[in-house]
This record gives sequence, C-alpha cells and structure tokens, in this order.
Amino acid sequence: MKIKYNIIIVLIIVSNMIVASSRIVYTRPGLMMRVPTSSVQKAPYIFRTGFGVELHNFDPINTAKGVYFDMEFGKGFTAGFSAVQGGDTTSLDLISKSQYSPQVEFGFHFQQRIFTYNDISLSAGLQDIVFQNNQDDEQTLSLNTDLLSFFLVLASEKDLGDYKMSTFMGFGTGGLGPMDSVKVVSDSAQTANAGVFVGFLLKTPYFGRTGGMDIVGEFDGTGVNVGLRIPLTSDYRLNLGFTHIERLPSWKTRYWTGHPGFTIGFDMAVPRTGGSSRAPTSGPSGQPMLSGLMPRPGDGSIPAYMDSTIAMADYTVLSLRDSMSMMNNEMRNLMVQLSALEQESQFLVDSLKQLKLGSNVAEKNMNEAMRHLSRSLRYFYAGDFREALKEVDLSLELKPDLALAYARRGSIYYKLGDVQRATINWNLALRLDPEYDDVRNILKALHENRLKEANLFEE
Repeated sequence: MKIKYNIIIVLIIVSNMIVASSRIVYTRPGLMMRVPTSSVQKAPYIFRTGFGVELHNFDPINTAKGVYFDMEFGKGFTAGFSAVQGGDTTSLDLISKSQYSPQVEFGFHFQQRIFTYNDISLSAGLQDIVFQNNQDDEQTLSLNTDLLSFFLVLASEKDLGDYKMSTFMGFGTGGLGPMDSVKVVSDSAQTANAGVFVGFLLKTPYFGRTGGMDIVGEFDGTGVNVGLRIPLTSDYRLNLGFTHIERLPSWKTRYWTGHPGFTIGFDMAVPRTGGSSRAPTSGPSGQPMLSGLMPRPGDGSIPAYMDSTIAMADYTVLSLRDSMSMMNNEMRNLMVQLSALEQESQFLVDSLKQLKLGSNVAEKNMNEAMRHLSRSLRYFYAGDFREALKEVDLSLELKPDLALAYARRGSIYYKLGDVQRATINWNLALRLDPEYDDVRNILKALHENRLKEANLFEE
C-alpha cells in the first residue's frame, strides 16, 4: 500500500513537471507584467536587468522565480534573456512531503518594431524560445517548442497632463495563450494555444523626482494581473503586484491553470551615455534654454553623467523657488497687516483730532456762555431782569447742560414773580448738579416759606 502511495506521488510530480511553464512576471522585455509592449521611442537605457518572484503559497512557501536581461540594439530591435525556475506543482495535500525540485529553464526573446505613426506603434516578435534541462540527462538542454510565443502588439501613448497613459493590445500563441507558471495535468484534448491580450501602463507624478510611479494592469489571455512599479531611484525600481486577481478567493483550494499569486520584483536600468531620445528644451530653472546651449539634432542629447547634475540642480532650483514663494507670501501677509495697522493708526489719529476739536468747541462755548452769564448778573443787579433773562437764554444755547445758568434763570423768574418757572429751573439745575447746595437750600427754604430776598443774591 505504501509503495502504491509513493508511486502516485511520483506520477503526479512527473506529470506536472512535464507541463510546467516558464512565463514569470516581469521576465520579458518591456515594462508590463506578462504581455509584450511597444513604443514609438528608443529605450532610454542601454540594458535592463532584474528578477521577479511569484509567491503561490505561504505555508509551506512555494514560489516561481526568475532573472532577466534585455536591451534594444537599434532600429527598434530588442532582445532579452531569462532564466526561471517554476514552482512546485505538487497538489496542496502532498506539497509538504514533496521532494520535487523544479527544473531551470533558459529563454530567449526577440522583438522588432515594424511601424510607427505619431503616438502609435506596431511590433512583432517571438518570445519563450525555452531550453530545459532534460530529465534523463542533466547535462542536456532541449528546446520546448510548445512554449514558443509569436505575437503582434499595437501600442498607443497619450499625455494626460501630469499623467501618461500607454495602452497595449494584440494576440499571441504559446505562452501568451491560456498558460500559467503553475499548471496541472488536464484530461481534455490539447489544442493550439492562441489568445488575445490587452494592458495599460499609467505613469503618475508620484515620486516624480525619481521617474514617477507606474500603475500596471493587464489581461494576459487567461486572467487579470495588476501591479505597481515604484521607483527607488531614477535607475532602480521595486515591482509589486498580483496575478489572476479574479481567482484570489480560491487561493487555498488547489493548483490549476492560472493559479493566483503575489508578485515581487526588482529591476535596474543603465542609462545610455548619449542621453535620452528627447533633447531638453529647458534648463534647471524651468526657463527655455538658449539656442547655443541646446543640443544639436545630430548629437542626441546631454551626456548621462550630466543628467544627474542637472536633476540635482533642478531639485535645488525648485526648492529655492518654493522658499521664495513662501517668503513672498509671508511678505504679502506682513504688508496686509501693515496696511491694517496704518488704517487703524489713521483712524485713531482722526478720532484724536475729533476729540480735540470737540474739546476746543466745548471750551469755546463754555467761555461764551460764562460771558453771557456775567452780563446777566450785571443786568440782574441793575434790576433789568428782562435783559438778564435774554443773556441767560443765550448762555443756555451755547451750553445746554450748565447748571449755573438754570439757577440764574430761576432767580430771575422769582424776581419777576413767576414762582412756578423759578421752581422748575432750580430743579433742572439741581438735576444737572446734584451737589449744588445753594439751589437745594433755596428750594428747601421755598418749601418752608422762609425764602428771603438776600438768598437770591448770594447765589
């Protein structure tokens, strides 16, 4: 029974090993996860190299991994090389006891840009020319023709303000058909693999100083893959993503064609010594470059060793520009505050002048009112009560709150025999000056019928 059990395990391992595929994320030429790309521009780097890992299980760890190298030689021709090792395709129930070591596969990839128009490009190529070590003889490499992937891809590149959108669509065979890096044996009849694919790459302004973060999304013919390309520097990027996200809920069910996985990768790009394909039209300050300083069409662009210097200068200029902008804003705020303080100061000065003017007018009216009271007193002693009353009235016109004037008018009315008016004016005088004791004594004496003529002249 134990021998039969071991035989089953060996058969499962061997059968899975036979159909293993090598299409690991980010191990093909281009910036997408699995689908081919095309561009109207020459690649800005001499070559690009890195690695990609697909994690298919956490306990125990089961990964498919690979390294790659690609470069563009000129006239739109690109070549790449990859060396990958697939994951352990043993079923989940038996994977903890599996002794299977996946074979290493070496692949070559070629691509040629055949047509460009404005921002549209068309490329054709052949990927996954895979050589595998023969299971019977470890020293022998054999070509796996089932994985040959011929493809045709149409690409479009659009500038969307601070963003840049690249879209890719096409069809392919072999590895671009319904195939994944981890597969199981299928009982159905084998048919020629062919399928369509579509993808997009959105370059964002985030991490703009190091090239910008890329958002990747694609349908590779069998499922949907999404990922991020995060720039660590201008030449190094960290790649994260998920393959076949529509099947993530079935992560722990079993291995199948298109098993989902978490991906991580890293790539390094070596910039061209001749610079990028586009010549710069502005300097670090953002102003247009002088015609004598701009690179000539025949010699490409600025050298690569100057690129980092210009980038640092541009960063410094932008920092200084931000500092100057903040200082200008602060100066404007201070000018507004100064203007407000000047207006408040002018308001206080006007108020002070108004108070001084009012004080001068009040003092002048008081002087004129006292002159009229002085004349009324002379008329009062002379017995000319009518003229004395006119002078008192003139004094009250100039100073309506003068208690002495009301007291004087009360005395005049008393002399004229009008006791009621005299009492009214004395009460007004006492209301304006509650401490006017002479008027209080006169009213008290009048109330007690002991008012004498002498009292009127003593006030």
